[in-house]
Amino acid sequence: MISSPFFYLFTLVFIALFFNILEKKSELKLFKYLPPVVLIYALSMLLASFGVFEINSAINNSYSLAKANLLPAMLFLMLLKIDFSHFFRLGKSLLIAYVLTVISLACGFILVSVIFNFNHDMAVAFGALSGSWFGGTANMVAVGSALGVTQEAYGFVLIVDSVNYTFWVMFLLFLVPFAPVFDRFVGAKKRENIRLKIDYESTKKAKKYPLLILFAVVASLLSQEIARHVEMINSTTMTVLIATLFGIFGSFTRLKNCNGSSEIATMSLYMLIALIGSKAVFESFSAVGIYVFAGFMILVIHTIIMVVSAKIFKLDLFSVTVASLANIGGVASAPILAAAYNKSLVSVGVLMAVMGYLIGTFGGLLVGNIMVGLAK
Repeated sequence: MISSPFFYLFTLVFIALFFNILEKKSELKLFKYLPPVVLIYALSMLLASFGVFEINSAINNSYSLAKANLLPAMLFLMLLKIDFSHFFRLGKSLLIAYVLTVISLACGFILVSVIFNFNHDMAVAFGALSGSWFGGTANMVAVGSALGVTQEAYGFVLIVDSVNYTFWVMFLLFLVPFAPVFDRFVGAKKRENIRLKIDYESTKKAKKYPLLILFAVVASLLSQEIARHVEMINSTTMTVLIATLFGIFGSFTRLKNCNGSSEIATMSLYMLIALIGSKAVFESFSAVGIYVFAGFMILVIHTIIMVVSAKIFKLDLFSVTVASLANIGGVASAPILAAAYNKSLVSVGVLMAVMGYLIGTFGGLLVGNIMVGLAK
């Protein structure tokens, strides 16, 4: 049994680092179906369930301190790569498709919460999921922390996210050959010629880890300190919002060009997932089926709205599907789908997915609070 807070944190760092390296260095097909965050959560949850981590005040304090400081630092680093100038150069079709994707997903979450008559716990859990489907797993953690999602509920959310995401990626890739048929059906105009050169994380540039970590720590400390003096909303939500604003501000500075921010942010996310899992005790996942089905229904509503919108606005299949996967899948999968249409369009998938990091937090908090308000 681990009773020392040092060994507790060391174990979680090791788990996060192990899966991070395994994903990068190996070619395991496992990661196509089970993202590292799911495996990290599952392993740390199993260790907690088998009593490996002793429940004492020292470990609890270490958990609270690590999570409170890592979350705003991760959000700050994650948002540094946002480029508004490139985003607005995507063209009318892609911008309309992106906005409609966000709106249709929001409608899907709210309608499903009413149809399934969500209670408070399900509402906050799906609020966290909306953060993921607007942006990414980092947004899920941020929104979930702000809404007060239980440690166990994160397990349900991660399973729903993984199962539905896997299905959605395969479905959208399956549709690629049918693009001409869809485009004729909706009367889509010829796609605009998009030329964007986006250097998301170049391996040729030196990694500026010390500088990025310094600014991330400063952003985290300032976010928490300012949040303590604002009584409008709860401290965690305010910390998340302030860290997001710091990240947006940083994207307009030279920090945007510092290589390595996404790597540090990813490792911070993995550590946060390990921390959350270490406080979740496995009891029963018998109710996960209803969560997965509810997630599937959100995708059905999203699909219906997007097809109708494509007909109205004459949007081509590329714009509709890449915008959708940029939100639901993020940076890991949107470029792959874009490349399936044309390799020169990979940067479009990257750019739209990165913008989701911004939309994910604000959109997730808005939709999550609406669902909580409607919960029985």
